Amino acid sequence: MTNAQRSLECGKVLSLVAIGRHPQSGRPRRGDQDAKAVEMGLNLSAEEFSIIHAGNPDNPVLRHYAGMGVKKMVVLKQDQDDDALPVFLDYIAKHDPQIVFTGQRSESGESSGMLPYLLAEKLAWPMVSGVAEIVAIHDDEAQLLLALPRGQRRAVSVKMPFVASVSSAAKEARQSAFAVGLRAGIEEHDVANCLDQATTQWQVVPAKPRAKRMKVVKTKNAAERMKAATAKAQSSGGKVLLKESVDEKAQAVFDLLIEEKVIR
Repeated sequence: MTNAQRSLECGKVLSLVAIGRHPQSGRPRRGDQDAKAVEMGLNLSAEEFSIIHAGNPDNPVLRHYAGMGVKKMVVLKQDQDDDALPVFLDYIAKHDPQIVFTGQRSESGESSGMLPYLLAEKLAWPMVSGVAEIVAIHDDEAQLLLALPRGQRRAVSVKMPFVASVSSAAKEARQSAFAVGLRAGIEEHDVANCLDQATTQWQVVPAKPRAKRMKVVKTKNAAERMKAATAKAQSSGGKVLLKESVDEKAQAVFDLLIEEKVIR
């Protein structure tokens, strides 16, 4: 075992995962951030690493997580409209992990990003958001790198146990092996139904296309802004209105706004 591996030894580690959704096709998949959280957990020399899901144990997407080489996967059986927070809290309280990983935001369902914060609040644990890498773990303290805009990083230290949401800038998740996922055992737990009263009152409708934004010139300095403001615009099949009446000119502007989908 190398020194780098020794510095990442810790107790029990959990990774909470959800069913993701592909942004283009909408098909179910393993969540991008959740998979990176699993990858981060697998890279730790933990006494026991488990991934936990609250939902349907027969969902085939769970095999995609298991195919990453996870030794233990637990599914807390509940319906789609149930609240996952109470069952996660109960499981965490019984198993006493040192680190709980989540994604920053789920790709389906409510997608509020509040779950890790609510977990940390109820457990009275520190909450660390946007983790890109775990540098070292010594005794009961972990040294982390947080992802900042433009590729920057911030080093922080946090006492264990803690809840960490993993950033999209973290290490890419390994590929899932189909056969490994198929052979993996999934441990099912029956839990009490905790209906989410808020979501049962929602009305879900297809999203409407957003209004098309007019072209905005992005510049870096004052000289470029002045050049963009004074440069002669290139004609692209426009129509010059000189002798037309005010009503005709207004109608032409109105038609253009509709064509550009600024108004409907």
